[in-house]
Amino acid sequence: MGQQTWTAVDDYFDGLLVEEDDALLAANADAAAAGLPAHQVAPNQGKLLHLLARIRGARTVLEIGTLGGYSTIWLARALPAGGRLVTLEADPRCADVAAANITRAGLANVVDIRRGRAVDLLPELTDLAPFDLVFIDADKPSNPDYLKWALELTRPGSVIIGDNVVRDGAVVDPDSTDPRVQGVRRFTELIAEHPRLTATALQTVGGKGYDGLVMALVTD
Repeated sequence: MGQQTWTAVDDYFDGLLVEEDDALLAANADAAAAGLPAHQVAPNQGKLLHLLARIRGARTVLEIGTLGGYSTIWLARALPAGGRLVTLEADPRCADVAAANITRAGLANVVDIRRGRAVDLLPELTDLAPFDLVFIDADKPSNPDYLKWALELTRPGSVIIGDNVVRDGAVVDPDSTDPRVQGVRRFTELIAEHPRLTATALQTVGGKGYDGLVMALVTD
């Protein structure tokens, strides 16, 4: 078994369980046309984020890393009337593509795109806190800083999700010289040590390859 099988299985389940409408398909197409990296979540992972937000009953979501807005659309569609999603993006080109995609999806009145480095923008969000769900999917070396702010901006019952934590298995190498791997390792260690968090990690295989996510619940 390998990538061909993983992709085929994703295609099978996506065909039965995950419906991508024109707005979602166009979001990926426009991101590719603009030359953005193909780092967006897979369709089934977007649906997972959507379901987790609905299960949590989230009214407020914080996304760190917008890219082309694909995951943003999935998350924003999970919100009830009056819900709000704030998404942070450092790359102006990504933010421009995402804004167009979010507007086309009819979500411009739900999503607040903030442009700039997340470490600079996060301190400005205290007036909007607490957030019910935080999705961290940006530069991995900064994950420990993002976790610090996620804890500042959430409350008991909030969910924090960190994406791309397995890194094709490289996460198990304590001597890795890849700053992304070290960022993910420190992020996970900080979650494990924190008295207010209970968490787990899942490995994933599929159309996007071999990776995984960490999901933490803020307890008190």
